[in-house]
Amino acid sequence: MPVQVVIMLGGLPVTRTPVVFIHGAWLHARSWESWAERFAGRGWSTHAPGWPGEPPTAGEARNSAELLPDLGLEELTEHYARLVRSLDASPVLVGHSVGGLVAQHLLGTGVGEAAVALAAAPVNEVPLPAVRIARDRAATGRGPVLLSPARFRETFANTVPEEEARRLYERYAIPAPRRLLDDLGCAGAPRHPFTAADTANPGRGPLLLVSGQEDLVVPDGVTRAVYKQYGDSTARTDLKQFADRGHTLIVDGGRRVVADYVLWWLDEHVVGAT
Repeated sequence: MPVQVVIMLGGLPVTRTPVVFIHGAWLHARSWESWAERFAGRGWSTHAPGWPGEPPTAGEARNSAELLPDLGLEELTEHYARLVRSLDASPVLVGHSVGGLVAQHLLGTGVGEAAVALAAAPVNEVPLPAVRIARDRAATGRGPVLLSPARFRETFANTVPEEEARRLYERYAIPAPRRLLDDLGCAGAPRHPFTAADTANPGRGPLLLVSGQEDLVVPDGVTRAVYKQYGDSTARTDLKQFADRGHTLIVDGGRRVVADYVLWWLDEHVVGAT
């Protein structure tokens, strides 16, 4: 649920810039729970909505995978675009994995005040690496793609202890829509036009790209390649790399370090952040 925070400046109530958190494939919207709490504690108005048709918990999503909608990238992006436009103020977009791609696409079209893309699926012609997740894809038939606990540990949570990986799986792991994976270009499928981002747009807001240098799903090299795509833009684009971090950098034991860096960056570079 949205957390609305009102602060007092000079005796007058002021609502701080809103933040919209966009989760990625294979993780539930609850993956932002600690981030939303930390941002709210710093005076931000936070929103962490799930994808269309997403159940309240990850366990429910895994147990009723056949009932989940087969979302595509365009449908997912428009879902968040409508939410952003419904807010009273232009928000900061904070996205992880596919959510980071969505955030970049929206920011490039002028939707959102700024964006943070964490371990984001690549935009434009930067290729998505062929990770071993594809083997789980092939084994699941035609329905949503659910990673096994072992594959989640091997690819997502490769930098955390086994017990922590198990806890993260139980609380956050959900199936991913097969149509979405096809739109991203998995298994050689043609990439959807919504994987594009206007990297040359000089009028967009600031963008922070974040990578984990041990990420096996979106390797650090992919994020650096995307960063180079923005080289010709005069709009602010920054890159932050975290050593020894994998794709679970927003939910694992080191998440607070990442969140605090993002908060610092927003305070430094986003108009209306303070």
